[in-house]
Formats: sequence, C-alpha cells, structure tokens
Amino acid sequence: MMSPEVNTKSTEHSLEAMRHFSEQYAKRTDTYFCSEPSVTAVVIEGLAKHKDELGAPLCPCRHYEDKEAEVKATFWNCPCVPMRERKECHCMLFLTPDNEFAGEQQEISLDTIKEIRETMA
Repeated sequence: MMSPEVNTKSTEHSLEAMRHFSEQYAKRTDTYFCSEPSVTAVVIEGLAKHKDELGAPLCPCRHYEDKEAEVKATFWNCPCVPMRERKECHCMLFLTPDNEFAGEQQEISLDTIKEIRETMA
C-alpha cells in the first residue's frame, strides 16, 4: 500500500487569490515587491498554502508551535500587525521604496509564480 503524497503546493484558487491580494495591498500601501522575484513567489505560495490548510494566510516565514492558535490570534495573518502598523514586512513581500531590496514591481504574474515554483520543486 502506497502512502499518500503530501501536498506541498497550494491550490490554484488560493494562489491566485493571494497573488491578487498582494498586488492590491502593495499598491494601496505604496510598497513594492522584492527585486528578486523568487522571494515574492515563495512568500505568496506560502500564504496560499496556509490559506488552504488553515483557512487564513498565516505568515509563512515564521515558526509556530500551534498554527491554528496563531490563526485565531490574527496577529501574524497577512497583512500582519507589524506591517499594518509600521510597514515592517518580515517576509520581504511588501517593501518600502527606501528598502535596499525593494524592486520596482507591484505586480507578479501567476505564470511567474508557477515557473519559480517548478524550479524550486
């Protein structure tokens, strides 16, 4: 009997939802994606995966003892409290224009995210 394969990828629907959210939030807050597109793609993928598994886009760049409890607390649900209050994004998804890693993009295509995902698989 074969063991079921663990799904490490998000669903198409959640990936698109998180991509769209990220673009809109960057534009609304005058922040920019990282100059390295793979950073943006990996973070959006992580948010989408958490949305599928937990029902909320919990920050994928932190370690949690209990992810379900963290989702209920909402502090680290994207956009997290540090981002909303001070424009501090630990994941480097939303960067202020003066950040040395900030690129010039506030958009990323679904195809780009998928291409990067496949190269990292």
